[in-house]
Amino acid sequence: MEAAGEARRAGPACRELGAEGPAGRRGASAEKTSLEVRWVQGFSDKIGFVNNHTVCYPCGNYILFVDIETKKKTVLECQTGQVGAFAVNGNSEVVAFSDRKLNPFIYIYTFPELNKLTELKGSVQLDYTLLAFSFTGPYLASYSSIPEFVLSIWNWQENILLCSESQPGVTATSLSFNPMNWQQLCFVNESSLIIWDIERNNEDHYLKRNPVKLPDEEGSLSPCEDLFSPDSHSESPYYGPVMPISAIAGLVGDEAETFMPRDVIKPSVHPTVHCWTSTSDIYMGCEEGHVLAINAETLNVSFLQQSPLPEETRNILDLLSYLYREVQKKKDGKLKDLEKRVVLSMAFCNDGLYTAGSEGIVFRYHIKGLQYEMTVCTDISQPISSLILSPDYTILLIVTKQGTVYTYKPAHDGEAVKLMDACSGCFLSADFLTPGNKYCVSVAISGEVQVWLLEDGTCLSKLSLDTEENITGIFTATAMACCPSSNSVAVGTKRGEIYFIDVTEVETPRIVHRIFISKFPVLSLHYDQSGQFLIARATEGHIFVLDARPSKLFQVLGYIVLADEVVGLSVVSDFKHDLVEVVVLLKVAELQRARLEIFCLPPALTTDNDKYVNEQGMLKASAIKMEQYDLDYPLSSAVKLKDDVYGYCTCAPFICKYHLSEKNMLKDLSVFLSEKRTPSNQFGRGFLCLSPNSRWLASAAEDGVLFIYHTFTMEILAQKHCHSYQGGGIRSMVFSLDGQFILVNGVNDGALVCLKWKRIKKVEIKDAAFHWRTLLAILNQSTFNENAVLKSMPQWQFDPESTSESLPEEKFEEAPESSNVELTEDRSFTRLNSAITNEMTWIDQKMKKVIREETQKFANQKKELKMRIKKLRKNIQKMMHENEQMPDIEKLEQQEFNLDIEEQERVQAEAEQEVARLRKEIDMENLANCYLQDVIKRECWDSMCVKGRAVKCFHIACEVNNYPLKERSEEELETLEKVLQLKKIEAVDLKVRKEIVEMEPETVLPKEEEEMEGEVVADHSASYCLVGSLSSQYGGDTSILYHQLDLQTREQKVNQIILLQDIIYKVKTAFNKEFDIVAKQKEHEIARVKERNMRIREILAQLDLQEELWEPALTDDEMPERALTVQDSEIKVEKYLTPQERAKAEMLAKLEMERRLAAMDNERLRALNDMMGGVLEVKKEDILKIDIPPPPFISKPESVWNEEEKKIFRDYEKKVQELNEEREKHRRALEAELKKLQASIQETTQSFDDTMYKLFERKVNSEMVIYQEELKIMNILYSLLLDEELDTREAGLHHLLRKKRKEKIKSTKRIQCTNRKIDAYTDTYENAIAEDKNLESDFRKDFADVPAYLLDRLFKLYRRRPKSQKMKILLDTASPYGDRSGSDEDYKEALTLLRKAMDELDKPEHMPNGLDPSLWNRFCLARRNKMESEQLVKWKALTLAEMQAFLQRRMDDDEKMKSEIGDIFQELAWLREEKMKLQLNLTVQFLLKQGQVELESTELPDFTDAILINKSVIEELNSTIMTEGEKKIASMVECKDFFKGIFQLEWEHKKMKMQIEDLKQKARDILTLRISKDQQLFLTVPNYDNRVTHQVSTMEQTLSVMDKLHKKNVKNCQKKIKELEKCISLKEQANYELSLELQEMLVSVSERKHIFEAADTQLVSEKIAQQRYQEILEQKQLRDDVKEQKEQLQILQAEAERLRSRILPAL
Repeated sequence: MEAAGEARRAGPACRELGAEGPAGRRGASAEKTSLEVRWVQGFSDKIGFVNNHTVCYPCGNYILFVDIETKKKTVLECQTGQVGAFAVNGNSEVVAFSDRKLNPFIYIYTFPELNKLTELKGSVQLDYTLLAFSFTGPYLASYSSIPEFVLSIWNWQENILLCSESQPGVTATSLSFNPMNWQQLCFVNESSLIIWDIERNNEDHYLKRNPVKLPDEEGSLSPCEDLFSPDSHSESPYYGPVMPISAIAGLVGDEAETFMPRDVIKPSVHPTVHCWTSTSDIYMGCEEGHVLAINAETLNVSFLQQSPLPEETRNILDLLSYLYREVQKKKDGKLKDLEKRVVLSMAFCNDGLYTAGSEGIVFRYHIKGLQYEMTVCTDISQPISSLILSPDYTILLIVTKQGTVYTYKPAHDGEAVKLMDACSGCFLSADFLTPGNKYCVSVAISGEVQVWLLEDGTCLSKLSLDTEENITGIFTATAMACCPSSNSVAVGTKRGEIYFIDVTEVETPRIVHRIFISKFPVLSLHYDQSGQFLIARATEGHIFVLDARPSKLFQVLGYIVLADEVVGLSVVSDFKHDLVEVVVLLKVAELQRARLEIFCLPPALTTDNDKYVNEQGMLKASAIKMEQYDLDYPLSSAVKLKDDVYGYCTCAPFICKYHLSEKNMLKDLSVFLSEKRTPSNQFGRGFLCLSPNSRWLASAAEDGVLFIYHTFTMEILAQKHCHSYQGGGIRSMVFSLDGQFILVNGVNDGALVCLKWKRIKKVEIKDAAFHWRTLLAILNQSTFNENAVLKSMPQWQFDPESTSESLPEEKFEEAPESSNVELTEDRSFTRLNSAITNEMTWIDQKMKKVIREETQKFANQKKELKMRIKKLRKNIQKMMHENEQMPDIEKLEQQEFNLDIEEQERVQAEAEQEVARLRKEIDMENLANCYLQDVIKRECWDSMCVKGRAVKCFHIACEVNNYPLKERSEEELETLEKVLQLKKIEAVDLKVRKEIVEMEPETVLPKEEEEMEGEVVADHSASYCLVGSLSSQYGGDTSILYHQLDLQTREQKVNQIILLQDIIYKVKTAFNKEFDIVAKQKEHEIARVKERNMRIREILAQLDLQEELWEPALTDDEMPERALTVQDSEIKVEKYLTPQERAKAEMLAKLEMERRLAAMDNERLRALNDMMGGVLEVKKEDILKIDIPPPPFISKPESVWNEEEKKIFRDYEKKVQELNEEREKHRRALEAELKKLQASIQETTQSFDDTMYKLFERKVNSEMVIYQEELKIMNILYSLLLDEELDTREAGLHHLLRKKRKEKIKSTKRIQCTNRKIDAYTDTYENAIAEDKNLESDFRKDFADVPAYLLDRLFKLYRRRPKSQKMKILLDTASPYGDRSGSDEDYKEALTLLRKAMDELDKPEHMPNGLDPSLWNRFCLARRNKMESEQLVKWKALTLAEMQAFLQRRMDDDEKMKSEIGDIFQELAWLREEKMKLQLNLTVQFLLKQGQVELESTELPDFTDAILINKSVIEELNSTIMTEGEKKIASMVECKDFFKGIFQLEWEHKKMKMQIEDLKQKARDILTLRISKDQQLFLTVPNYDNRVTHQVSTMEQTLSVMDKLHKKNVKNCQKKIKELEKCISLKEQANYELSLELQEMLVSVSERKHIFEAADTQLVSEKIAQQRYQEILEQKQLRDDVKEQKEQLQILQAEAERLRSRILPAL
């Protein structure tokens, strides 16, 4: 859109360079003719003081400046469209605003010159939302909208962007600088407040964000809690560490740092307004009614409380509260309490804090601490939107939401004075009052009518039309027009009303009449140029024609209704033929074309109205000469000039010209072709307007540009960008009657612009003036007369009864049975009460009048018909009474007496339609219920492979339910199969590894085998405790599970869950099998009971006993499928049968009756019943039932019996006795059988109950087992969840660590850069100090030619300085902001003031006597240089101090960041420890017997250092200890035996010593003999051969013993070799693991080295390195100790071996 606008603006220039033809001529004419803005009206709440006596505010494309004293307005136009953001600086007298085009600019203008100082161009793409000036210094803050949301700080004097910061997605409501310190900025949005610090480092500027924690809506201040990094880590001994909420939620990244759960988030207060104080605090008002005080340094928030009020003030407030309630009751009935007021505006000054809100009262708060006293200043009685103080703090500007502006002087405590009364809403339309060159009238959508002076735009009066708001609701105006023949104004409304306003007295307009024409909204109003007719266009094609003259009371003449949608309407007056043509533009829905309907209004329509309208008030088509034309393009607007029609095309930007003649019509269709198409250079929907003299054609569209064409040549006379497309474009425009002025108002920008010709040809002006004078000559006489009538009309007051005409009751009296009912022409009954309303429209009155006339006309016929109907009704009632007395065969049906068969059929048809409708609704409802039933059945019944059911006991209240099971999906089964296969592979792999690593001994003693078998049995009995459940006893296979102590990895835990779920499924399946067996057993038992009950019934029937039998049956819980079928007995209403179903049922009943009749007519059955009673075999019970017939003589007296009769009687008695005995015997047998059957039933059912009790116990145990497995699953799931939380937390910390490292690197770079800058600036500062000292030291050298007495005096003057001058930014003394922090411009200001003061000291009167003037001038120059050097040194010192402070803040931030990084490292180390604990500290479930966990004392032992290990480890250790003990005992026994041998050997040794001595003696004796040794032996030994043989055998035995000893040593060596090989393999495995750890540690060392090089973590790294060094030293010391102990052990082993070899040499 902006590109199109730029092309449009560049268009004339381009055409001027090289265009030919009409385009070039248009460009040339546009240069000669132009429009200027005469005045602009409108209002905006963005208002401010540009100096002490001038306020300004934006309005559409303009900025309006209003002088408070003279109320003169000045207009500044934004050349690029609508004004966006707006700010004003009263101290510097400048205005800043932004445009709303693509890539917008910020413009700075001075006042009153209105010169553009500069344009600020940023990187914003769409729009600026806020602008704010600083109180001191040339600084401007801006904030942009989507997509950047950038806060920028500018130096607008030098056009430099100082710094900027983005806040994605944050919208702002207000922005302000701290008046005491321009380096603080308050940023407010709908629910938060942020204080931005602007930190400065010489030429560099930085923004630092400081968010303020606001209280919640309830007014409580909760402490800020960091949910991402809590202060402490809580840990449960059972559940493990408690992770932050972000880790629990699984969030990683920036979202984790800002995440807050919904239950923690409490909505904060919603700021409405804020202001700064002289102590750099902030006062803020909230929608919740609180007033907060915020410290900008500490960011602390406090509540301001009202101190107790004096009684006088309390009484005043009570009175104001009462008055306010009464006003609210009259308006909308909504009551508000003044004590709970919402502050919407604030202003701070020395007197206190001024506040105001929607109640319209300005209060002054005297604040002491955190309490304030409230004083009422003034009452405006209108909602106040803002309070603004002037730059000198002498005037308080009060702005209301209705657009009224007041001025109030706080120092005088007087009443507020109205400055201006502008329209706060959007203008709807504007028009000129006759004669059209003095006044104009405008109306807003809210119904506010204003009269303006055309010369300068002064508002003369205002009138509000929403006087009947409490009755009719919200008032909305839709159209307005001024009458040419009188000073009356017509205003149309949304409710279909037209108000007529008398403006003969422009200062006091008044409503004189109102017409309620229809219930359709009035869309537009049009007067003809003669002021004779008023044409009103309403919705749904209604067009009303009214008499525009007040003398005719604005009579409605008639109306027409058009079929198609009406797009536009225009009126053309033909003074020559005294006709008025109405041109209606229609939109044909089915065609992309436009249609014109043209009809004429003759003057006779006002005099002979009945000739042109029918009874209902509709205009006759033949009388108004209705004509229709179809055009070839779709149009949005059309105007008619003689036979030509100009139309604005909607599908393409051009203006079509049509000549309504048959030549321009298509041959096939009656469609008119456009004669000429002129490009409009506009976009969007537009409209056309003809000037009164018909020479100018105005074109306006949604782009906001107004084009004026010449109607004959269609050349562009002028164009004006008076509105913009951002504001919706142009809503309406109108020419004045003399053609000098043009009124244009926008759609949404709220601006009314008055344009005037600036440069125009004199011919055009003369033609327009001639037409105006001609028209006034025609209208003068009628205008005078009509205005006189208009003045005499009384002011209209709303009266509900004024528009309703009550119908005569006597004309509508009817019979009681037909009261309030009238039969209309369309044979429909209508209640009259509904037709008569409190306020009737003109159309309703017409219809009512027609009905009343018809009623009066046919009153006699109606009365006669009523009498006949009454008589006929009496006759029919008499006949019906006689019919009731007749016999049934002669009675007539009730419907036979119905005379109106057609009406009866109609009523029956309506009833059948209603029944069909209801049946259809019921069918649809049933269909929906059936669908819902199918869904529920499919999900909850059909999908279950095992349906849920129950089995109940017969005699006790016990019920057992089975487990409903769904069929496991293929995916679940595949997953289970994969897990089982994986488990098998792992088991095989574990077995192979055990065979490789753990070599079992080759031989096992039988005793050891028995011990191992015993251990296996013990392990089997203890496996349930280790497994943690008894599922193996109830159908589950626990052998496939992982051991609880082996669940280390995530995959193992997931697989364990799948296996546990499979075990649960198997347990449920196993129980369901038992349940099905019991359920079938119950069905069999019920069948048996039924069989026995049949026999019992027979017995009871034979015994003639009445006992109630116990009939067991299956309940609905035991047969749940019954719920899926509906029995006929469950339906309590009569079933509806369709005619087909009814015929089928009748046929089936007839067939059943025929079958029964055929069965009854069976000859065989009849014969069997006749001969044998219907049975083929006679039972004994039947025989016993037969009584013996008494003899026939039993009736005779016994005395007359003969012998034979007596004998017969005795036989009879005997038979009777035998029969009774048989009966008694049979009865006893039946009773015994009955008891047996009953006992059998009781026994079998009791046995079933016992089975049910066992099943119930099984169910309880199964539930216990399932809960045990589910507890395992829950523990495993919790460990997995905790593991995921730890991983998430670790990932979040790593992300935070990376971010902190980046910030740390940036901070380090910034510190280094700042250090370099400080060093460079320090050199500059030291040079300045040196130069300053040199100036003072060189003074005496420079003035060495001056005498000594003068030189001393000059030196004193040289060191003399003027008095200190305070920098005055504001000229007033009423400003609450006295001492303010300086800006970059303060140095120049101070230097300027000091130079002015030095000018005073440099005057000749201060020159010492006797001094040459040339020396004085040179002295003054030297002193000035010295002064400037001193000021430069001071300023550089301040700048250096500021840079050092900036450096210190950055270093503090860097230290804080270092500590944060250290904390992150510590938490990461803690997380690694917790993960290691989580892997080692497993949650193991045990089954413990009762008493196994009992303790002697109530105190629980401390198990924190306990270690859970397998029992086999203890047993293996015990067995090893026992083996070693046995070995020690054997060794001790061997030592004991060995010591015994030593004693014996000692004795033998002594013996042998003595023998040796003897032998030696003998040997000496023998030596003296010359005998050989063999000889000696032969001689000494008695059996020399036996001795030789014995020596040989002894040697052989010695050899055998040595051989055995050698084999034993070899075996021991082999055993040691195996042990060494086993140790070697373990060492190799350990070495391999250590090599892997070494690689990981090398990688970790390299990573840490890179981390250390990337980030300055020297302190943390040194600490960690020191710890690591200590650990390495400890490990080295331990290795040395182990090495020494190993060497000592080897020495001791060698010594022991040596001693053993010494003690036991034989071994």
